[in-house]
Amino acid sequence: MGAYSGGIAYLTTKIGIIGGSGLYHMPGFHAEREVSITTPFGAPSDNYIVGELEGREVAFLSRHGRGHRFSPSELNYRANIYGMKTLGVERIISLSAVGSLKEEHHPLDFLIPDQFFDRTRGRISTFFGEGLVAHISFADPVCPQLSDMAEAACRAASVNVKRGGTYICMEGPAFSTKAESNLYRSWNMDVIGMTNLQEAKLAREAEICYVTIAMVTDYDCWHEDHDAVQVTDILRVLQQNAANACEVVGHAVKAMPAERNCKCGSALAHALITDKSVVPPHILQKLEPIVGKYFV
Repeated sequence: MGAYSGGIAYLTTKIGIIGGSGLYHMPGFHAEREVSITTPFGAPSDNYIVGELEGREVAFLSRHGRGHRFSPSELNYRANIYGMKTLGVERIISLSAVGSLKEEHHPLDFLIPDQFFDRTRGRISTFFGEGLVAHISFADPVCPQLSDMAEAACRAASVNVKRGGTYICMEGPAFSTKAESNLYRSWNMDVIGMTNLQEAKLAREAEICYVTIAMVTDYDCWHEDHDAVQVTDILRVLQQNAANACEVVGHAVKAMPAERNCKCGSALAHALITDKSVVPPHILQKLEPIVGKYFV
């Protein structure tokens, strides 16, 4: 597998996958090259693995780096999404392990949330500032077209899936206390994770369609059986979820239409607030892959 190293490289890989490094070895994926991208926001979590899956070119990124080197609070979310943008990615499927906050969401179930709730502290989740202000619409944070495809892919893979629900994004890296977990349940949250809120916001700013496939590993600590769960049980669920995820991704990529018919690709059309004449040139250069078409 060859490697490419460079700065902004406008390529044409339209489908991006964020998840664990095990996806690189999924059946049917032919890895062609590693792409090392330097962004104005620093280094992404890892090199992007670009190759062919179901006849389509896709780019995989290991969210936490190969070997799981970075905690959720340490992830460079801006660099990860910026790198996808410079590769030409228009759609991102994000796979994420989550805890269940409802009895109805069982381990091995997949959930496609349509809402997020932010409980992180001080994470940077915007590309903007320093002379260029943008306020994106985020009432509906998940691409409906991509959610349709993800749901259909889960059903094609015979994975028990629920469409809709709220993903609460906590800071971590420690898991919730029982008091916190029960509070989130009283708020009617569905699943809990540590990563996907920032990805979703930045993908929207970058005008990339985004969907989370939340893979339930266990019940959060609110559940009466939580303390009885053994490490071997969790590992079994993780392994099966990973296998299911590979099959789901294959089905989703195969069914992906060439063109988008959602609003994600024009998310900045009415979001850029700053008078164009006063935007600093170095900021325009920095954000050119994201805002360039609006400053022609």
